[in-house]
Amino acid sequence: MSWAFLRDLLSGVNKYSTGIGRIWVAVVFLFRLLLYVAAAENIWKHEHDEFECNIKQPGCENVCFDHFFPVSHIRFWTLQLIMVSTPSLLVVFHVAYRENREKHHNQKLYKNPGKIDGGLLCTYLISLILKTGLEIFFLVLFYKLYNGFKIPRLVKCDIKPCPNTVDCYISKPTEKMIFLYFLVATSCLCIVLNLSELSYLMFKYSIKCYLKRHMKKQQ
Repeated sequence: MSWAFLRDLLSGVNKYSTGIGRIWVAVVFLFRLLLYVAAAENIWKHEHDEFECNIKQPGCENVCFDHFFPVSHIRFWTLQLIMVSTPSLLVVFHVAYRENREKHHNQKLYKNPGKIDGGLLCTYLISLILKTGLEIFFLVLFYKLYNGFKIPRLVKCDIKPCPNTVDCYISKPTEKMIFLYFLVATSCLCIVLNLSELSYLMFKYSIKCYLKRHMKKQQ
């Protein structure tokens, strides 16, 4: 898979982010995107071929694998990464709209089209809420699909066409568990960063509105 689009998106978002937002971009790019490309894809590359059951009944391994791994971990995390990064497009599109509006009117309408204020502030806040919601949604979905954040060494399967309860073994469970914990931790870190940035912007905007009202009263 080519990650060029996601890389360019994160680079564009970085231009219009606050300090906390830039930390979020760094975490997503360094600890999630690069980790997927450099390590995770190789670890889970042959997960189906390396899934073994102690019986050679035709179809048994396939059915058991599909039951315990309804969605490939790596594809699940790829979808998660794409989905949580996509709301940032709202900010990029809004800035592009401002720039095109200035070109259309052939005059300076904004002090800085990328400055987070007015309508762009609302767009930025919406993108933060969407990113946080999607992060939480995917964590809960992963927990429900796999009955927790764990990778067992052995699973017992009794689904047809298996003639009885069979033992199935997952390859490299310890290595996969380490990466799983790391990816869940980075996802939680992204949630904390999004909530921190959301709180910071709302607090900053509230102070700004309060000062404006106070100035008007004095005048």
